[in-house]
Amino acid sequence: MDPSMLTLKTNNCALGINQLYTMKEPAMEYLGHTQTATYMTGPRMNTHTSFLPAISTMQSSYKAYDTYPAPSPLRRSLTTLPWRPGTYYQTARVNPSSALTKSMPDPLSHRTTLSELDGVQVPPVFAAARNALYTRYTPNDWMSSNQTNYLSSDNVRSGAERLRFDTVRLCRETDDKTRRAQSDVGKRLGERLGDIQFWKTEVNHETDNMIAETNALQEAKRVLEKALQETENPLHISQECLYNREKRQAIDLVHDNPERELIREVDIIKRCQDRMRNVIDKSNVQLSLNRAAQHELEKDAGDKFIAQGLDDTCHQLRNSSRGIAYHNGVDRIDNTVSVPETWAKFSNDNIQRSQSERAASKQMRNDIESCLNSCANEMWQEWNSVNVALTQRIQESTDARNKLQTHLSKVLQEIFDMEKNIALLKKSIHDKEAPMQVAHTRLDTRTRRPNVELCRDPVQHRLVEECGEITETVEYLQAKLRQSENALQELLHTKSSLEQDLAIKNNSIFIDREKCMGMRKTFPMSPRVVSLV
Repeated sequence: MDPSMLTLKTNNCALGINQLYTMKEPAMEYLGHTQTATYMTGPRMNTHTSFLPAISTMQSSYKAYDTYPAPSPLRRSLTTLPWRPGTYYQTARVNPSSALTKSMPDPLSHRTTLSELDGVQVPPVFAAARNALYTRYTPNDWMSSNQTNYLSSDNVRSGAERLRFDTVRLCRETDDKTRRAQSDVGKRLGERLGDIQFWKTEVNHETDNMIAETNALQEAKRVLEKALQETENPLHISQECLYNREKRQAIDLVHDNPERELIREVDIIKRCQDRMRNVIDKSNVQLSLNRAAQHELEKDAGDKFIAQGLDDTCHQLRNSSRGIAYHNGVDRIDNTVSVPETWAKFSNDNIQRSQSERAASKQMRNDIESCLNSCANEMWQEWNSVNVALTQRIQESTDARNKLQTHLSKVLQEIFDMEKNIALLKKSIHDKEAPMQVAHTRLDTRTRRPNVELCRDPVQHRLVEECGEITETVEYLQAKLRQSENALQELLHTKSSLEQDLAIKNNSIFIDREKCMGMRKTFPMSPRVVSLV
């Protein structure tokens, strides 16, 4: 066919389609189409259209085929193919690669496949008539519905028959079940009474043990508190010794071994007191824990006594007993707070807690005894150490005083000898005055010799040497005199120091021997505490 003729036919066909779209008669339907078709609505407003490429010079005669969208309730989705109604097939699978002129898309499933119509080619303008090719159900669906009704009827009838047989059997079984249930409840009540009696006995026995342990711990705490009060006496004596030794004077106010031991004794006593107070505080806490465990045991025993009475009443009830009645809704009330495991565990936990507290209480009594003995031994040992140190210090002070007295006597003798030496030096210096005068007179006399007779002869030389020797001798004697006088002053100063030190030593010996050792003859508390266990 000539291409120009093909182009002309195509243009005429498109023009006929456009004229068909623009018909304004609202009461008229297109032949073979329904009102659900998407092209039955008015033109779309403000819609951007894209035109096909021009194949002739009449470009203005071409418009898009989908320029008349449906209103909002019937508007087809963007995925549907052109000319397909949007009523029943909006969810059908669409292959975007299919041609726009394909007569029928791929079916939804193989059951709805109409293979004998696949070859039919329907023109796009009559696509609405194509709806008849897709029925709502298939024969397979119809047969499946019937089979479902048959099966449902069989199931209902068989269920009703089974129900009749089950009803007869149930009436027989309920009587036996009720009798067995009542017998089983009575048996379980008896077992429950035995369990309650067992745990109540265990709780009461543990309560008695706890009371005895609490009393023993209170007695041990009382002994410890008394020992704490007794530690004030050695502490007071140690502090008094320190205060007295502060009255030592000058060089004897030294940080010696007795002072270190006294300070250490005070520290040991205070640490022992702190340890005792700490143990007393722990014993008070342990007593509180003992009382708490005892309270839980007594409360548990009281609850078990009440529960045992109620369960015994329930165990004696029979169908012919008086006082039985309906209590509507009582079976729906569940105010239980435990199960048998947690119930037994509660009592067992209380007993275990009491046993652990009793063990801790025994350990606390052992700690109290250990604290008393260790504190008494430490204070006793330090008391002896202080006494030994004071005794040694007194001995050292006595030895020092004796040596000072010896040195003082020697210093006094040396002072006496030095004074005699000073007198001798003064006399010797005084004896050099006459020879010096004789020498000076001779030299003065020889200065009067006339003229040439003033000769520097050997006599002149020897007179000059004599004057020099006498002068050096006097200067040397005067130097020795000054040294002797200085030595004498030092001896006098040493004498004063020794006398003062003797007084200091006597004062220190009096403090250590009379004041300190006088108070420390006996230990003011018992050095060994009797065992509390």
